[in-house]
Amino acid sequence: MKEINEYRKFTGPAELHKAVNTLSGIVAGITTDMKISEDEINELANWCVLHQHLENRHPFNELIPMIKSAYQDGVITTDESEDIIWLCNNFISVDQYYDLTTSSLQFLMGMLHGIMADGELSDSEIRHLQTWIAANDFLEGCYPFDELESLISAILLDGVISQEERETLMAFIGEFIDTTMSYNINENVLKELQSKYSISGVCSICQEINFDGSTFCFTGKSDRASRNDIAAIVENCGGKYIDRVTKGTNYLIVGNSGNPCWAYSCYGRKIEQAVNLRKNGGKIKIINEVDFWDILEDL
Repeated sequence: MKEINEYRKFTGPAELHKAVNTLSGIVAGITTDMKISEDEINELANWCVLHQHLENRHPFNELIPMIKSAYQDGVITTDESEDIIWLCNNFISVDQYYDLTTSSLQFLMGMLHGIMADGELSDSEIRHLQTWIAANDFLEGCYPFDELESLISAILLDGVISQEERETLMAFIGEFIDTTMSYNINENVLKELQSKYSISGVCSICQEINFDGSTFCFTGKSDRASRNDIAAIVENCGGKYIDRVTKGTNYLIVGNSGNPCWAYSCYGRKIEQAVNLRKNGGKIKIINEVDFWDILEDL
């Protein structure tokens, strides 16, 4: 414990800021479907226990009593949840330790945690995620924003959410939840879903491509053009083409022989390299060739 406390002298601001961002997301996620279950209340109580070492520091000296007061009657009202989120946001705006992108991604991770706190993923929660994603499109290019956007858009495309689609999304969300920080979320259940629904890579929903000065790579097979043809097109548009994925690659185009299903069909070595780069903070975009050709036609 002494070593941990010594370490926290240096990590204190980051720890506080991340904890507040995550809490704000958890509360937002829990209240997404306008229903608060006992499991979700236990999740908030567990958060208070895990952060009790901070209870004498601002804003935790206000947050923890506020949270305990909110859930002690077994019901968290809209006003109570909004008050908690307001206090979180007020602290963050005063002490902006991280930039907006980092703070928003921390909020997103907390929201995914809160949404999954009762072990379920409802239709309204999926649609709320889509609304939040649409309102925070400045996070495009950041992992896992693009992947979530593509998966949810594919799931809602036909207006019907199947059990397979729901479990696929749950498996993906499970990659971002620290189950050691959760009271209810079962790590074994998530691992079982992840073994059943393996997502090796997901293409972005690509509205536009900036060719000028950008570096492109291609993987897979295309019925529309050879790899040399694609390289020539990229270079004619002001981009640079290389036949390997590097840290400097901006776009990886995935050929799929005309198949427009960009959500679940991305696999292979280059995809794996691109996903790993994205997980490590790289801004590489994985795009389906259907979007590539559509954007070229618009140009």
